[in-house]
Amino acid sequence: MTASSIAEKEGLSPDLLASIDMGSNSFHMVVARLVHGEIRTVEKMGEKVQLGDGLDEHNNLTEEAQQRGLDCLRRFAQRLQGTPPEGVQIVGTNALRVARNAQEFIDKAEDVLGYPVEVIAGREEARLIYLGVSHTLSDDEGRRLVIDIGGGSTEFIIGERFEPQELNSMHMGCVSFRNLYFPDGKITRKLMDRAVLHAEQELQSIWRRYRKVGWQSAVGSSGSIKAISNILASLKLTDGTITRAAMDELRIRLVDMGNVEKLSELGVREDRQSIFPAGFAILYAAFRALDIQEMAFADGALREGLLYDIVGRIQHEDVRERTIAALQERYHVDQAHGAAVEQTALAAWEQTANQWGLFTPADEDLLRWACRLHEIGLTISHSQYHKHGAYLLHYSDLPGFTQQFQRDLATLVRGHRRKFSPSVFEGTDPEEKARLRYLCVLLRLAVVIQHSRNLEPAPEFILKAEENKLTITFPEGWLDERPLTLADLKNEQDYLARQDFTLDINAE
Repeated sequence: MTASSIAEKEGLSPDLLASIDMGSNSFHMVVARLVHGEIRTVEKMGEKVQLGDGLDEHNNLTEEAQQRGLDCLRRFAQRLQGTPPEGVQIVGTNALRVARNAQEFIDKAEDVLGYPVEVIAGREEARLIYLGVSHTLSDDEGRRLVIDIGGGSTEFIIGERFEPQELNSMHMGCVSFRNLYFPDGKITRKLMDRAVLHAEQELQSIWRRYRKVGWQSAVGSSGSIKAISNILASLKLTDGTITRAAMDELRIRLVDMGNVEKLSELGVREDRQSIFPAGFAILYAAFRALDIQEMAFADGALREGLLYDIVGRIQHEDVRERTIAALQERYHVDQAHGAAVEQTALAAWEQTANQWGLFTPADEDLLRWACRLHEIGLTISHSQYHKHGAYLLHYSDLPGFTQQFQRDLATLVRGHRRKFSPSVFEGTDPEEKARLRYLCVLLRLAVVIQHSRNLEPAPEFILKAEENKLTITFPEGWLDERPLTLADLKNEQDYLARQDFTLDINAE
């Protein structure tokens, strides 16, 4: 069952949606309703948390930074109450990507919010930003360049209408650049030149390709670009449009001011003053490296992209399904066999979900997609192909997937055959290990039953699930006609027994 079918079945209201973007600089929340297929914002909240500023020399989030984040989330949590789980997405970005103790903070955040928190990769962040921006703009033809400057990373996307074509997340942001070049608030020509040069160096890896692809319009999102747009308008340099000439003039004025405290004279809010020169330097470098002449500002951002991503899943337009299909095509996966394994595994899941606590839509999705991709590693080599497949899934950019979901998917593929050892679950959250172990057992069982690859429907087996035991009963005579399958099942008994898991095989 999908999230939407569960909502329909249980009478939940999938029209109430909420997203939280835990950025390196600010945390944002949007609550909205889905009315006749359109998102209507009910409430927006945002706070400067500067989580990325709380990374110590070992890349651990300090207690103070974690507390700032948790205090903000407590205020958000009250507004989330009553929102169906399938209507909520909460994600962390660059600060939580690099923090060594990110899981510690995530566990605390989940306790506060009562909903799961996921960390997304840079390219996935870029995809969602483009989704949010493109839905707030007119549906014009032609490619557009979208730039979003965050606290720890900056995303560059080229796309057309609602489809991104180029996605990149660069490891530079207004908080990290502030700490490097403007830590004491001074703005000098030398410091500005160094910051701009650093950003241009980061852009060396993409500027040629981006210029070659080209675009008809450029759009900026995020607080830094909004602040620049507002200042240009207040100085009457432009009407709010960001132009190359206006950026040159603003650069001169910033250096002349000499200190971030004087930015109040330009109307910059106090909580943004310290990071404004850093955000300006990154955007100025982008204008130069990508030869941008003019840029508009759009209100849409990551948080809006998350809402539209939820709507896509509810309306059966899940980008993750497209990602899985693309992987099957790219790596020449036997899709018919994958479908047979999936059908068998889901028949097993339906009989064991309640006993093993695997009844969420995420459990079903994880099992389904692992079935479809369990042989992806064959494109590299038959030997140890389960390990090759796990590597591909762990380290590939998979649109629509969070980092944790990718790791879980890789874990199931890694553990679908051969030794069922503890190494399969290394690095897994202890609280998730039992869940993944059960899903892995169901996948292994389905692979064994479909080992003959004759694409016949799975037999009407009966499963009885206990804590560390699974009893499977086959129709009378079915195993007698398939001695190789019986031998495979007995081998599977041995593999599972080494991990204190019992598989009993019966025939009616």
